[in-house]
Amino acid sequence: MARDGLRPLVAGNWKMNGLKSSVSVLDEILSGYSDDLASAVELLVCPPVTLLHAFSGRAGSAIAVGGQDAHQSVSGAYTGSVSAEMLSDLGATYVILGHSERRAHHRESDDEICAKAEAARHAGLTAIVCVGETREEREAGRALEIVASQVDGSVPDGATAHDTVVAYEPVWAIGTGLTPDAADVAEVHALIRHRLTDRFDEAGTGIRILYGGSVKPQNARELMGVADVNGALVGGASLVAADFLGIARAYLP
Repeated sequence: MARDGLRPLVAGNWKMNGLKSSVSVLDEILSGYSDDLASAVELLVCPPVTLLHAFSGRAGSAIAVGGQDAHQSVSGAYTGSVSAEMLSDLGATYVILGHSERRAHHRESDDEICAKAEAARHAGLTAIVCVGETREEREAGRALEIVASQVDGSVPDGATAHDTVVAYEPVWAIGTGLTPDAADVAEVHALIRHRLTDRFDEAGTGIRILYGGSVKPQNARELMGVADVNGALVGGASLVAADFLGIARAYLP
């Protein structure tokens, strides 16, 4: 069930997976998104940009659709890039920013992610700003320091619940089958909440904080029950309708 009075969000990051035929997976998700589930949790699917238009048309208003990245400029000579306005034009209402894979493989900095989040806001999108430590950083006892620095540097000034979500994804747990224990998740989420409320006062209490990293139906209820965990950012499991819906059902009695 929802904690802290915030409507939970379960978001699926499809990464670089999916072809036109993958609309059948969305159809399965839609058919399983019952009225009682919809009243308990918001669902979001973030497919590759090639599928955004098809998915947004298919999902209508039942399930939100989002992008996986956006350039910080409205337009320009940026071959291969996609702006937040373009995502909005395709029917997106959310965009994932600063995912660990973008930080690692594309060397994205906190400043760049912050600029992208501001661009998303101007385009009317809600930015899901990702933060998280590597295994080396956690083993060195720097997890809280790293996450705090990323939250401070990546979340733009004036953030509100309407335009910002924060997702904590320990890098070492993404796609590995490993997950931190509930106490570790609680510690990091409490830190994130403190940074948000310290900076944004009352507005910071309404910004949802998601947990991501090897979330599956078998562990979802425990993870989603942790204080200040307001939903999940799901990777591989979101590609299988039954698994994605199974995670969302953690919010049913």
